[in-house]
Order: sequence, then structure tokens, then C-alpha cells
Amino acid sequence: MNAPVILKAAATLTAPALVLRPWSVEDVAALVEVYRDPELRRRTNSRMESEDDGLRWVRAQEQGWTAGDRFAFAVLETAHEAAPPRLVGNVVIKEVAFGKPSAEVGYWTEAGARGRGVAGRALNALTAWSFDAFRPDGLECLELLHQVDNLASCRVAEKNGYQFDRILPSTPPTYPLDGHLHIRRAAD
Repeated sequence: MNAPVILKAAATLTAPALVLRPWSVEDVAALVEVYRDPELRRRTNSRMESEDDGLRWVRAQEQGWTAGDRFAFAVLETAHEAAPPRLVGNVVIKEVAFGKPSAEVGYWTEAGARGRGVAGRALNALTAWSFDAFRPDGLECLELLHQVDNLASCRVAEKNGYQFDRILPSTPPTYPLDGHLHIRRAAD
């Protein structure tokens, strides 16, 4: 899948519309700035100390699109038509393979976007697109993992139809705490 994909989430009464598009080198400075947030750094495995780190990360996302096994989207908030869109998060479907019945989704939001429905709306758009795009290739369910102490991610998962499946044991140092596995099956 090499054609550019742009996903959208409509505005709500309290939040502007979202545009989800593949990451690009133009996003590096905003990405590094977003990663200054201690909470985001605590919840993710990626480190962004410099623009070089950000560029490497963006290039890895581009490689995932080229390989067809990882599709990461920058989530941008479009507050006003005159103002440039603002980076507010990331959503990704990964471990996609022809004939493989499952793939994993993930997301993060920048500090100012938390609690405003950004993660849920972005996840909803990604979920719908993922099943549309990959169900013909055998995708039957999406898996969402988060640490047990991340109650906000648990709420986002459940609000988007990802049912709690089981607790996964920690695997330090990558996953220092136990995790929740949520699953969403394709609608028949």
C-alpha cells in the first residue's frame, strides 16, 4: 500500500476536526517538542532527544508504509482554517501481514490533547480504515495493549469497542508493568 492515505474525524461540539496522515519530515520539530512531555516519555519506548532522533523515527514510519507492515499516522487538529494544523497525536496499525488474522494498534496523544477525545476519535478512524483495507487480506481482529496503570487508555479502548481479553505479564525492561490486552473483531 504505497498510495497516500488521509483519514478524517469530524469535529464535535467541543473539539475541532482531526486529520490523520502519514508522518513526514516536516513533522520532526513538532514531534520532538511533543516528546518533551514526561508522561509521554514514560508511556512510550521511543526517545526523542533531538531532531536527529525525530528524523530517524519518522524515517522508520515511512519504511513501515513502504514495507506494508506498519502504518503510522500523525494526528493533526484543524482548529481554524487560517491556522496550520497542530500535531496532537499518533495512531498506528502494526504487524500487518497477508493472511495473518490479527494486527496491533497503538496510539499516543500530546499533553494538551489528553482528555478531549482525540485518542478515541483517531483510534475510531484508524480501526474503520484498518478493517476496510486489510480484511480482504485476512484481518479478523485488532489487538490493543496498554500497561495496567494506564486507565485512560483502558477507557479509550473500551469506548471504541475493544473488549478486555486478559492481563499480560510484564517483560522488563521494555514493558516493566503487566498489561491489558483488548481485542476488537471485524463486524460480520
